[in-house]
Amino acid sequence: MIVSMMFGYMPWYNFSALIKYIADEYRLTAGDTGEILAAFQLGYVLVVGATGWLADKISLKKILFWATLLTGIFATCFVWGANSKTSIMVLRLLTGLSAGAIYVPGMALLARWFPPEERGKALGAYTGALVAAYAGGYLVSSWLAAYYNWRIGILFTSLPAFAAAGIIHFFVSDKDIDGTVITTGDGMKADGPGPATQPAPEGGYTGAALITTGYTGHMWELYAFWGWVGPFLVASAMASGMSGPEAVSWGGTIAAAIILLGLPSSWIWGSAADRLGRTWAIIVAGSLSVMAEFFLGYLYGHGLAVIVITAGWIGFWVIADSAVFKAGLTEMVHPRLHGFTLGIQSVAGFGATIVSPVVFGKIIEHYNGPVAPTGVTVWGPGFLVLGLGGLLAPVAAIVLRRHGQSRLMAGGKR
Repeated sequence: MIVSMMFGYMPWYNFSALIKYIADEYRLTAGDTGEILAAFQLGYVLVVGATGWLADKISLKKILFWATLLTGIFATCFVWGANSKTSIMVLRLLTGLSAGAIYVPGMALLARWFPPEERGKALGAYTGALVAAYAGGYLVSSWLAAYYNWRIGILFTSLPAFAAAGIIHFFVSDKDIDGTVITTGDGMKADGPGPATQPAPEGGYTGAALITTGYTGHMWELYAFWGWVGPFLVASAMASGMSGPEAVSWGGTIAAAIILLGLPSSWIWGSAADRLGRTWAIIVAGSLSVMAEFFLGYLYGHGLAVIVITAGWIGFWVIADSAVFKAGLTEMVHPRLHGFTLGIQSVAGFGATIVSPVVFGKIIEHYNGPVAPTGVTVWGPGFLVLGLGGLLAPVAAIVLRRHGQSRLMAGGKR
């Protein structure tokens, strides 16, 4: 599952890595770029809710296989079919539609494979593989584009999805629901070690709603940061005197490293959440991320070292608690609703990712005019808005921590 995720999601950020070349060739502005980034996220959201529902009805393996295969097909079509803003948006939309049917069913399958006391680490590792895929897409595409052209960069970050589909077909197996959590007329059994039975807290799905609300804020910040940090780094490198190809190669490499910091952070923080509690983990990670987000953009022109350090700090914390939202949700609902509720959570979270890249792009276009992303010089307000939206995650976690249903998570550890 981890290897298939690493290969299958490589096309996600290959466009972000190559914005310099594509924007120059097709005269795309920062606002256009935000819309294209949002098109991919829109495709993801349009299908992710349905896959959550399907995950509770049919084979998770079948969903994963076909979604991964189609992701490879549409991502590869971008190489020859992208020749205007419209065609770029359509192909990114189709790739997003396919990719949207991978992550949630994969999470639902892993939730069936692992007991609650190990679930945080397992989902954290899967999220870490997703992060590695994003970083790989940035790194490989930027290097290849710098030495050859952007279409070669797109091609060789799209083909691995076909290998991922093969891995799923031959090596991944389904697992039946084991009924770890049951509901009764009196209450709900905790999904993990701890008290055998806990009274059902008042509020029904209040806990699930709160953790989903926090996830929405988390995603508002996360995906817009990942999508825009590459162009920001390229622009910063060019402002420091690098040539275009040098800046793209350097920016793609640093962006990949920044995103890759999420690989250990997801696993480390998933393990910490298992020991210390889900809401605690969300509050700490969310707060540390948004504090740096508030001033990252204002560092433009103040030296690459401080920019890289600050962006790296965000890169570690912005993804650290991502799997915690998933694990916490599965512990507050019946196993038969895992796919459905994970789908709802993903629709809410990725719904925010449709809006935030566009808002970011329009804000920096407002301050800089209709210039290409690498020509932007005022970045601060864009990253500031990401931090403001990201605040919703720790705030919602604080509210959830005070709610009785929070004790259903991690065996009673809030």
